[in-house]
Amino acid sequence: MRQFCFVLAVTIATLASIGLSQQSGPYKVLKKAKAGGEGGWDYIYADAAGRRLYIPRRGGQAAAGVSTRLSIYNLDTLELVGEIAGVGGNGAAVDPKSGHGFTSSKPISMFDTKTMTLIKTIDAGAAQPDGIYFDPFNQRVYVFSHPTKDATVIDAKDGTVLGTIDLGGVPEQGVGDGKGMLYVVMQDAQHFRERQQISQKRRNQSPGSCDRHR
Repeated sequence: MRQFCFVLAVTIATLASIGLSQQSGPYKVLKKAKAGGEGGWDYIYADAAGRRLYIPRRGGQAAAGVSTRLSIYNLDTLELVGEIAGVGGNGAAVDPKSGHGFTSSKPISMFDTKTMTLIKTIDAGAAQPDGIYFDPFNQRVYVFSHPTKDATVIDAKDGTVLGTIDLGGVPEQGVGDGKGMLYVVMQDAQHFRERQQISQKRRNQSPGSCDRHR
């Protein structure tokens, strides 16, 4: 019994020290807000340049009687500033330079970040959009699909589909290093896939092409 009490005391002391260390760390909660309303979501996206927070809310068949919409919040106050009806999906990404945003929906939606209106929808073929990433290195949007095991590549300036990249596995999400390398997390294997993006010179010569090199 004494041994048990000693172990319990050590455990409590350890947990207390962990709690104190977390409170005194470099990160802290600045503000909380309730998104509210019906409709689930997957990814949320913070546009640091435009100071907006995007949350695609799913309705339709996934939630009967619930409207699909893209909820847009002020990133600083967390107040709702607008919604785009009919625009949903799993995630969103924004190109600050062109002012165009995209959601990983089927079809993919392209919207104007200033007027908060839908510009057009983009057919991604057999792909089932899930993860989405905008790379400022080349102003391209990468939309990842589980069943087709690829990424649809879109020009953020006008919404043109430049092609697809065969990833050889089930992609979840990607991130770039800002220098032309794209790292993709694969669900069906515990590793990353690296994709070297094409140079500016080659991209200018062949704007419709996609790099497929690792």
